[in-house]
Amino acid sequence: MSWVSEHPAELLSRPTGLIVLTGLDVTYNAIHKSIWDSFANNRRSERVPLHFNVLNGDHEYPKSKPKKSSYEWYIPKGILKTNWMKKHVDQVPAVVVMFFDLDWDENMWKEHQMECATRLQIARDSLVGRNTRICVVLIQKNTPLPPGEDVVAAERAASFCSACELSSKSLFVLPHTDHLYGYTIRLENAFYEQAQSYYHTEARRVKAHKEFLNKTTHQLLFVRHQFKIAFYNEIKQDTHTALKHYKQAYGHVLELRMNNTHLMEVKIVAGFINYKICRMCFQHNAPLDAISQFRKHIDFFKKLEGTAELAFEHSAWMSKQFAVFGDLFDEAIKLGLTAIQTQHPGFYYQQAANHSISRNKLCRGLCHAHTDVKSDILDGLNKLDFYGQRPWRQGYQSIDPPDAQREKDGILALQNLELNEDHSKMIIPLLSNAVSQFKKYKSPRLKRSLMVLMGEEYYHAKEYNKALTLLTRVTWDYRQERWWPLLTSILITSLRCAYLIGSVNEYISICLELMGKHTNCSSDEKTRIQMNLIRVMSNNPPEPEPGCDTDCVEKAKLVWKSDQSTQLSQVFAIDMQNIIPFVECKATFTSSKFTADSLIVLQVFLRVHCEFPIRFSKLNISFDNEEYDQNCVISDDEDISTGDGQGEDLYLIPYKVKMHQFTFVPSPDDVGKDIKIKSIKVILGSEVNRCAVLQWDGAGGDVLPPPSYIEKATSWSKDCHENTPWDQIIPCDTLNIIPRTSQLQVNLMHQCPILVNEFYPIKIDIVNTEKSNIRNTKLIVSIDDDPSESSEIKAHISLKKAEYDGKTEQKDVTCSLGEISTDVQLSEIVYVKCMQKATCNLHIKITYDMDVQVRGDRVTCICSKDEFLKLETAEPFNMIFRLFSLMYEQIETIHADEPFLLMPEVQCCAAYPVDVATSHLVLSPFVRIEDEVIESQLTGLSLEMDETAEECYYLTAPPSITPNIQLGTYSIDWRRKESTLEDIPYVTTTVSLPTVNIEHIPLYVDLDLPAHGQVRDVLEATYIVYNRTMCVQEMQVIMDSSETMMFAGHKQVHFRVLPNSKHKLRYNFIPLTPGNVPLPKLNLEMLRYPGTMNALVQKMLPTHVFVLPQSKP
Repeated sequence: MSWVSEHPAELLSRPTGLIVLTGLDVTYNAIHKSIWDSFANNRRSERVPLHFNVLNGDHEYPKSKPKKSSYEWYIPKGILKTNWMKKHVDQVPAVVVMFFDLDWDENMWKEHQMECATRLQIARDSLVGRNTRICVVLIQKNTPLPPGEDVVAAERAASFCSACELSSKSLFVLPHTDHLYGYTIRLENAFYEQAQSYYHTEARRVKAHKEFLNKTTHQLLFVRHQFKIAFYNEIKQDTHTALKHYKQAYGHVLELRMNNTHLMEVKIVAGFINYKICRMCFQHNAPLDAISQFRKHIDFFKKLEGTAELAFEHSAWMSKQFAVFGDLFDEAIKLGLTAIQTQHPGFYYQQAANHSISRNKLCRGLCHAHTDVKSDILDGLNKLDFYGQRPWRQGYQSIDPPDAQREKDGILALQNLELNEDHSKMIIPLLSNAVSQFKKYKSPRLKRSLMVLMGEEYYHAKEYNKALTLLTRVTWDYRQERWWPLLTSILITSLRCAYLIGSVNEYISICLELMGKHTNCSSDEKTRIQMNLIRVMSNNPPEPEPGCDTDCVEKAKLVWKSDQSTQLSQVFAIDMQNIIPFVECKATFTSSKFTADSLIVLQVFLRVHCEFPIRFSKLNISFDNEEYDQNCVISDDEDISTGDGQGEDLYLIPYKVKMHQFTFVPSPDDVGKDIKIKSIKVILGSEVNRCAVLQWDGAGGDVLPPPSYIEKATSWSKDCHENTPWDQIIPCDTLNIIPRTSQLQVNLMHQCPILVNEFYPIKIDIVNTEKSNIRNTKLIVSIDDDPSESSEIKAHISLKKAEYDGKTEQKDVTCSLGEISTDVQLSEIVYVKCMQKATCNLHIKITYDMDVQVRGDRVTCICSKDEFLKLETAEPFNMIFRLFSLMYEQIETIHADEPFLLMPEVQCCAAYPVDVATSHLVLSPFVRIEDEVIESQLTGLSLEMDETAEECYYLTAPPSITPNIQLGTYSIDWRRKESTLEDIPYVTTTVSLPTVNIEHIPLYVDLDLPAHGQVRDVLEATYIVYNRTMCVQEMQVIMDSSETMMFAGHKQVHFRVLPNSKHKLRYNFIPLTPGNVPLPKLNLEMLRYPGTMNALVQKMLPTHVFVLPQSKP
């Protein structure tokens, strides 16, 4: 219905000024073609908004109507002419540009000037009565000189303008050079200014008519003139002024007298103006103004339906209003406008679709085919003079129609025309746009409801494949949300589509669901559907679905008959997880775990909700291990609708639960693994001809479980039977095959705790207490990492013999024990070596094979016995290292080249005695030992818990450039003392010696003195002073007197010591009293370092000597 629901292209497009180019031969002249391309091609947004057209110089433009001198007796025949916008956008130019090839130095200047003047006159004659601007562009080969320098060009330009009666502002020069594009841009800007002036003049000319109009007879002209002024300003790109005049025009429309005769014309023009207003509001980034204007527009006109017999026209008009506003809204969003979930284009597309649907309904109710209508009454329908008028009374503005009979015939003709419209093709695109918008703005329910409407429209359009596909996409959501009435309606439509296209698979699937308990079909309807399903499964065509088109039903019958004639077996797989069928299935194991020597029991429950009993032909369960599939199969060869439902057949009575139980023996290969049900298949029909394979994934169960299902699922379903309530049957698709319970006795003998680095013996005694011999016996010992520890434990296991190469850590060992007879005991010893203090989790596993009787069959079982041992690791020793001077004073810092003592203190931390084989001292390169032979003082020592042993080493640190030195390492070789196993080797515990600071002092003083003396006997003492510097050192020695000892030697002496040399001072001491007698104090000072050396010297020298009493004569 283009006369109501279509907007002209010139209204929808953005109008721009028309510039006509003449004098260009774009076909045969390459220069002219390049000039035209520079104007017409690559028109980016930054170029001025103009559109160009190439015409001949003698082109006939639309003639201008004679101007009215007065509007006093003028009666308008309509509001807006149908050709006015197109004429001023595409036919009447604002500027006519004449191109002419002429250089300033042309020899035949006069002749060419006369030719150009003649062409201009022809153009002026064709534009008589128009204010179109005329310009001339001279195409020249040479680049012009700067203004004022070319005198010839200035003179000839003035002569040209005079001869052609042309303003100097309308004459342009276009050099055809490499910079053609730049010259084109400058010309465009000049043409744009001239076009702006033209449209401004036209708008003022129309505006000047206002003073001649009156509200009584010229109401239509008020609307028309304001629309023209707004349109001229819109071409000028002055959208604000255009919007103001469009609003004024819309206001005048609302003031018009509206009657049924002319209401459609008013609504169509109002729709045009409303479109312009809304579009400009969006352009001005005022979306709220656009929405407000549109709502006001709809609220005013929605009840003005007009002639009752043509009510469908109003629905068509309303649909178009919503559709174009939705397009405007969507275009604004693409340009950066932000929409929200409650206000977006989808709502307007939805309303447009609703009005189109209403139009379709009105058409079916109002329109009937009439053969006695005159065929010529609508001849001018698409060539009207004014928008919205009737073709049989164009230009008539009276309230009553001029000819009642012709008016009636016209209405009947419009109804006949409406009957030929394909409404579905109008509705479906609108719904599709709405669906995409609701999907974009996250409104799933509205999206689904519109998809249902689209499916129904496809059904009405007889595109049954598309309808079925679309409806299938939304049914699951309605199932999940339990909209049973809506789901039923959708399924009924889908069933009709499946029947009409002859889709057997879809037809069976929909029938299975419509027969279920959740659909709102009547009992008779479900019975009819079940009978049709039985016919289809028996390879017979079903009865036609009620409500289908008669012609389509006849075609469908032919399709079903062709399917019936095929001789090939037809198998249709239907996934029951995607529908809610009339048949329900649950499978459960009677326990979550079965031992390897027991029977697995699987129960399968079936229930149907159809109107009368039905028989299935086969039930089989598939496992992830296909070996078990053959044990879980039931076949029923009876006819699909016969049987008494007793025994192990698959004849199911409505609403009665039937259970089938399967038992089978687990495979030895699956011990320690899970057995999982992969699928349950129930076959309906004959596998020879036609059958449907109903397949549930896993253990089946309700597709939509009740809310209480989750609570009940936490408990295990045991001892189910056919009288168990259906909701209390909990599906279980997985069981675990655990090894047969071992009867072996395993004793572990060991003495805790385990010490770091030792070979810890664990004796394993194995006694076969099974009723028969066991074979393939294996002992597996491994260390499990502690999950609470971030790093992996460093440990090693050895079997039978304590050994470790120090490189490869072995964390699991396996020993084959072969066959063990009943009541026989075997023993094995495992050695565990842990290299760090941590918790060692030891896993001891014994596996073996033995034969057992299961259901009269001999079955080989793989059994295992597991023992877990948690060993806490402890340090064997606590070692402390102390440094002493030769005076046996504890020191923290050592002096270079000065002897000192290292004393390791070893404390036993083990809970049991430890034998120490020896100890080792490994010194770093920065330390040397003064003893010629290093012998351990701990060799052969046995330590109890908390006992301590010490030894002493005499060491010296040579001069070093490193201020801190690491002394080395200290090791102890040891093992348990009370071990009954003599082959356990000693192990070594190594500890790093401390890091000490080394100081360099310039001298060292040593005293050579007997170990003891006797009263009044001479003690010869020699003081040796070492100079450790590279310089000659001057020294001064003062010997203090003592009351307990006399001395002979220098009291005060001054001497020099050469670099790296020594100087000896000899004294004779005579003790006067016995006991521990103090020696005279030697005070030594270095003159180079006064006041600094004496304190160090005192620490180097002994202070007392032991004196014996004088012997009796």
